[in-house]
Amino acid sequence: MENGSLSSGNCRPTIMVTNDDGIDAPGLLALVHALVSTGGYVVQVCAPDSEMSAVSHCTYRHPLVVKQVKVEGATAFSVSGTPVDCVSLGVSKALFPSVPDLVISGINRGNNCGYNIVYSGTVAGAREAFLDGVPSISVSYHWISGKSQANDYLLSAKACLPIINTLLVEIKNQTYPNDCFLNIDFPTDIANHKGYKLTKQGKSRARLGWKQISCGIQREKLLSKVFEENHIPITSAEHLLFQRQHSNYQSNEDNDDDTDKKSLREGYITVTPLGALSRADEYSHNYFKDWLPNSS
Repeated sequence: MENGSLSSGNCRPTIMVTNDDGIDAPGLLALVHALVSTGGYVVQVCAPDSEMSAVSHCTYRHPLVVKQVKVEGATAFSVSGTPVDCVSLGVSKALFPSVPDLVISGINRGNNCGYNIVYSGTVAGAREAFLDGVPSISVSYHWISGKSQANDYLLSAKACLPIINTLLVEIKNQTYPNDCFLNIDFPTDIANHKGYKLTKQGKSRARLGWKQISCGIQREKLLSKVFEENHIPITSAEHLLFQRQHSNYQSNEDNDDDTDKKSLREGYITVTPLGALSRADEYSHNYFKDWLPNSS
């Protein structure tokens, strides 16, 4: 897909911003503010009208409701869909007059490392642009309650600018690789980060825990909310209600210095190239090659 501003000779490249925390999220607004403040970009925003965290590549089948909203310095639209919907619409030329030169998804509240990448709506937004042939990056900040503050988003956005500028030079020179996109995570203490580090996706993950809510006012309120959000008629039939519980990360790669999660915890800004294919390793491929029945 041919990009817009750079390929047409315009001096200011076009960057489209999306996210999964919603168009009013402080991370997105900080990123847009940093981009606009440079005066060097045409900034577009196409983001969900509400939080869409952990939706991965979910996309809505029904028509999308799109509304132009005010975001200072940018042309911005809120969309009643997922990050993937927003990106697909935003790069299609149906909403904006040209294809952006770069899509940035973020800044997400919370890191996206290891297996979290599979679940992430933020990463999915960047991946969707990549699948459509548009260079992209996903950006997340490792927010920790009690330690992080709103200004950390702006510091993260500013720390991202050197990478953005370098990418745009490579894109203009047509030397940027078209077989990957980048996933960037900023450490909690972004003001004192240790620098940028090229990393690989690790195997850290948060295991889901569940607790049944069997009785009480809380159950009735939550059940009514679920019915309302999913347009399910409330009946007198019995329903079981389970709520997700927080759990700790578990990792099999604690000794690998090049993984994203470990490097992020050490204070680095992690930069992880990602692709769209999920291939098993050679051992697994050979195992199933020998295991499958012979064709008749």
